[in-house]
Amino acid sequence: MPIKRIGILTSGGDAPGMNAAIRSIVRSAYYNNLEVLGIRRGYNGLINGDIIQLSQSSVGGLTGRGGTILYTARCPEFNSPEGIAKARDTCKYRGIDGIVAIGGDGTFRGLRDLSHAGVLTCGVPATIDNDIACTNYSIGFDTACNTAADAIDKLRDTMQSHERCSIVEVMGHRSGHLAVYVGIAVGANAILVPERPYDFRQDVLEKIYCTRNRGHSHFIIIVAEGAGNAIDVAAQIKEHTGMEPRITVLGHIQRGGAPTVRDRVTASRMGKHAVDVLIEGKTNRVVGILDGSLQDFDIYEALEMKRGLQDSMYETAVILSRSV
Repeated sequence: MPIKRIGILTSGGDAPGMNAAIRSIVRSAYYNNLEVLGIRRGYNGLINGDIIQLSQSSVGGLTGRGGTILYTARCPEFNSPEGIAKARDTCKYRGIDGIVAIGGDGTFRGLRDLSHAGVLTCGVPATIDNDIACTNYSIGFDTACNTAADAIDKLRDTMQSHERCSIVEVMGHRSGHLAVYVGIAVGANAILVPERPYDFRQDVLEKIYCTRNRGHSHFIIIVAEGAGNAIDVAAQIKEHTGMEPRITVLGHIQRGGAPTVRDRVTASRMGKHAVDVLIEGKTNRVVGILDGSLQDFDIYEALEMKRGLQDSMYETAVILSRSV
């Protein structure tokens, strides 16, 4: 049976480019004569009926806006059979044949359960951690990298002026992709990530000593939040070197701002593909990009995939941070 109406929601942590994906989904749906409803505040809005009509004109100008016009929120209730049943009933009541959800692994688990309840579902990966295993790239990553690199470039100017060491904590509780990319981009002296165990003397202190012996007096250390506490790292550096490092936690600034061209285009491509998937009658799918090609995967399969740091990228980071 052909679908007539789809819903869109954003869930979990926000990422630059989510609005571009929303715009793409809406425009692609109307092109195919589908009606579109916006579900506000993630699965919480689906359970409680916080739903608005989305027209083609309502998404005009969204491509370059950060954040998400549909808002995002956690929803513990959706983890229960009762919550899923309420969401399914909302879909039936509002005539929603399919749901496109933009987010990360938690978002896709929700889609999996909703699909099992009889609703067509498709996910669009958006997370600045870039840790969705079924895709080489997730919406928001490039913007977050550029935001962090810009901030660290500014820090470097003042660290150089005062001959100091700067400890910069970037996001990445279980993933070091952001730390590695940013570390390479800014020429960090050391990069600490949760996927790789490290020896503090060899991987941090010796790099500082070597850099100092070459006549440099300022240092940048990048720490992914899941690799350790920036305060502890700074304390150890002070203990062994006598320097008083300055700590900067970039925090949620990495999630904000206008998305880069790459994120705008990627979000637009993924959003259109998600609509195509639902029109074909597929369900329980998540969109991904592999080697530049758009594909879609079964969510069960996607959630089982594991993605670690790319060895060649991490090796590049290690080699370029050596000062011998």
